[in-house]
Amino acid sequence: MSSTPHDPFYSSPFGPFYRRHTPYMVQPEYRIYEMNKRLQSRTEDSDNLWWDAFATEFFEDDATLTLSFCLEDGPKRYTIGRTLIPRYFSTVFEGGVTDLYYILKHSKESYHNSSITVDCDQCTMVTQHGKPMFTKVCTEGRLILEFTFDDLMRIKTWHFTIRQYRELVPRSILAMHAQDPQVLEQLSKNITRMGLTNFTLNYLRLCVILEPMQELMSRHKTYNLSPRDCLKTCLFQKWQRMVAPPAEPTRQPTTKRRKRKNSTSSTSNSSAGNNANSTSSKKKTPAANLSLSSQVPELGALQSCSLNPGRDGALCHSPAVTPSVQFKEKH
Repeated sequence: MSSTPHDPFYSSPFGPFYRRHTPYMVQPEYRIYEMNKRLQSRTEDSDNLWWDAFATEFFEDDATLTLSFCLEDGPKRYTIGRTLIPRYFSTVFEGGVTDLYYILKHSKESYHNSSITVDCDQCTMVTQHGKPMFTKVCTEGRLILEFTFDDLMRIKTWHFTIRQYRELVPRSILAMHAQDPQVLEQLSKNITRMGLTNFTLNYLRLCVILEPMQELMSRHKTYNLSPRDCLKTCLFQKWQRMVAPPAEPTRQPTTKRRKRKNSTSSTSNSSAGNNANSTSSKKKTPAANLSLSSQVPELGALQSCSLNPGRDGALCHSPAVTPSVQFKEKH
């Protein structure tokens, strides 16, 4: 059977123009199409491992997902990290959704050195609800995606701003319950809030608490420490980062002052000028030595500091920090 130009594996002798192109590097929207297709292959038996594999296939390890919308009590903005993204998609289906897919219209693409940005001002998230009643919800908004410019082409940032939503009920269902006012009243009520189910909204609120605890949970999983030990080590490292950086700026002025001392000593010829330079250098030298010497005891004290919890759970610092603080106050 001879191949034709309509065959996807057809290789034209006139060059690569007629060959099948690689969809990733040409059309970033193709990844959304693949994601919709993967979501359609979900079954009721899909567990956490399936959702983790789904997130690994389409999201980077440091990816973030942001949702912005406005509820009755004001505007909301939720941002979750990579470890919480699989659970977000699973909560959508736990709220009674049987189908989920995204439609992108008139999107704009911009290519950068290491990423590709897709900006779609007319994005629609379509969810098909089977309970509490058969309803099709169309959530419209702006979707901004940032893909990594490589072979995997996974999503690095996902930002969906919801503007409005519509809940569509088939006419056949309305005709079936035309004589039942109670059912009609129930059909007239919204089953979502800004296109999101209560399961998803509750999870986003919970993520506000879970997101800052990711460092503690990852440390507990890696080193098998108790929650209290994880908290102490995280606080100790954060304390080190807060105190250690001031030691770096003090080194830069010392090098500059040495250069000025050499330049002034080489250019000055009079003894009065030399005496002035020597006195000024003597005044500057203790200041430089003071900043360096004051940093060293603090860093040594931090490493030897014992973070033992007190009665009220506070951290008790070592008394080795006290001499360095008094030394600063005296000078």
